[in-house]
Amino acid sequence: MTIITRQALPVLSGQTLHGYVDAVHQIPKLTREEEAALFARFFEEDDLEAARAIVMAHLRYVVYIAKQYAGYGLPVEDLIQQGNIGLMQSVKKFEPDRELRLLTFAVHWIKAEIHDYILKNWKLVKVATTKAQRKLFFNLRKHKQSEGPVSIKDARSIADTLSVSEADVVEMDQRLTRPDQSFNKLDEDDAFAPEAYLASEALDPSDIVANAQSEKRHSESLSEAYQSLDARAQTIIAARWMQDEKQSLKSLASQFGVSIERVRQIEAQALTKLRKLMPN
Repeated sequence: MTIITRQALPVLSGQTLHGYVDAVHQIPKLTREEEAALFARFFEEDDLEAARAIVMAHLRYVVYIAKQYAGYGLPVEDLIQQGNIGLMQSVKKFEPDRELRLLTFAVHWIKAEIHDYILKNWKLVKVATTKAQRKLFFNLRKHKQSEGPVSIKDARSIADTLSVSEADVVEMDQRLTRPDQSFNKLDEDDAFAPEAYLASEALDPSDIVANAQSEKRHSESLSEAYQSLDARAQTIIAARWMQDEKQSLKSLASQFGVSIERVRQIEAQALTKLRKLMPN
């Protein structure tokens, strides 16, 4: 098995993107047996050189994934660097006993780091904070049928495809197509700059306390309502609504030994109960 030497490590900041891509593609791929042997050395012997060899052999895949996000206007070099961080995290979190190749597991970590970087840097103001907004941010463009504002028909179709509301689709489309605006007035006639119409006074301290108390009560009510569900309903709600990666109805049906329709019914009943128990 060929172990990559430390001198061969490509450094993105010290060379052009083209040179870096050429360098990582010259690093040999690992066979399943080589990958397994390196992970054994890493986890059983704490061999950091083995972990480094694993990372090196997968740098080409980070480049491939990062290039898919080039349309967001951020330097591909930065996206690759973030993807490399996700790759290194995946190596530490990988479980060889699951008999998967690292790449299958690492894709999620690589994309997660790139997504997070894009959301933090794409615009001055964050455009996606909720789960639905994040899903739309990365998928809306490829589902739109035409340029310009999204049509009612397209919004309905995209909402069904991505399991989000039509309102979320329209709002995200507006956020993506609206350019950043300076806070300050650029000239005396610039009446639409935020500086011209936002109040300068800070939020009253009593309002801050009231808002915090309201959020706390809402959180406590949600927790109590969730605890009132039976164990199976809790598991389904958690898997479907409380995780970054939504578990499919099919996998839950297999887990509980029931039909997909039964899982859907349990989910709907649980959500209805939660809504009734939550204060308005």
